[in-house]
Amino acid sequence: MRNVERYAGDMLTSLVRNVSEEVEFILVDDGSTDRTPELVERFRPRLPRSQVIRHERAAGLSGARNAGMRVASGRYFTFLDGDDYVRPGYFGELAAAMDRLGCDYVKVDHIKVFGKRRVPDRAPMGLRDTPLKPRDGILPAHGRSMVDYPNAWSGAYRRELYESGVLLFDERLLTCEDRPWTWRLHLRAESYAVVSLWGPFYRREVAGSLTRIGDERQLHFFDAFDLVLGELARDPEGERFRTKAIRNYCAMIAFHLTERHRLSPPLQRRLRTRARAAFSSFPAENLAEVMPGLGPERERLLTELLGVTP
Repeated sequence: MRNVERYAGDMLTSLVRNVSEEVEFILVDDGSTDRTPELVERFRPRLPRSQVIRHERAAGLSGARNAGMRVASGRYFTFLDGDDYVRPGYFGELAAAMDRLGCDYVKVDHIKVFGKRRVPDRAPMGLRDTPLKPRDGILPAHGRSMVDYPNAWSGAYRRELYESGVLLFDERLLTCEDRPWTWRLHLRAESYAVVSLWGPFYRREVAGSLTRIGDERQLHFFDAFDLVLGELARDPEGERFRTKAIRNYCAMIAFHLTERHRLSPPLQRRLRTRARAAFSSFPAENLAEVMPGLGPERERLLTELLGVTP
C-alpha cells in the first residue's frame, strides 16, 4: 500500500473482520508519505499474527507483493491492494476452498466499487468447484477467458507456486504487472478451479491509482505483453495461444490510443512508435485473424493512427 490514507481504514477494518488463528497478515507500506503508516499502527493491536514491512523508497506494486511473499509463512497466498477491501470471513472461506479442491490455485468473483455503486464481476468460467487444466482457461481467442481476468487479488495460490518462481512479479513493471503473471499461471500451473465466492471489493476511479495515471508507467503494458509473447515463444504449445495474446496486445494498444489525451505529446509519440514496432513484429497470419475480431471501432482506430493494414 502506498499513500492510501483515505481508504486504508476500510481495508484494515476488513482485515480485522477476517482475523482467525490460521490467517497471517503481511502489511507492506511501499514508501508512503501520508498518514498511511499511522493508520497501520493504529490497527496493529487488532491484527494478531501480523507484521509490517516498510520501504523507505517505493518499490512499486510488484516489489511490494514480492516482499510480502518472501516473509509469508502460510500454505496459501492471497493479495489485497491498499484501496480495496474484503467481506467478513472471506479469507477463511477461500482457504477452505483450497483445502477442498486441492488445486494449485482458485479464482473467485469480485465486486467493482464506483463510489456508492456496486457492480458484480464474475470470473469468466461457468464451470465451478471443479479442478480444471489452466491451459484450457486461455482460449477462445476472441471471447473473454480466464486470462482476461488478470487480478492477483481475486484468488488464492499454493505456496509451491511461489517456491517454483511462478508467483513472482516482474519488478520492472510498474503497471500491467498482472498480465504476464496471469499468463504464466495458466501456462505453468497444473490445476485450478473457479469458486462462487464474492470476496474482494475493488475500487474503481480512484484518484492517483495506477489505472488513472498519465505518465511513462502507462507504457509498461508493451513490456508486459512482450513478456507474454516471450513466454509463449519458449512454450511447446505457444503457437496455439499466440493469436489470443496478440489479440489482447492489440486491444490494449487500441485502449491506450483512445486514452492518449492523458499523455504528454512526447509520450504520445512514444506510444505510436512502440505500437508500430509491436505490429511489425506480429506474424501476418495472426494479425489477419486478430484485426476483424477487435470490432470495427478498434480496427478503424488502429488502421488510421498506426497505418496498419487489416
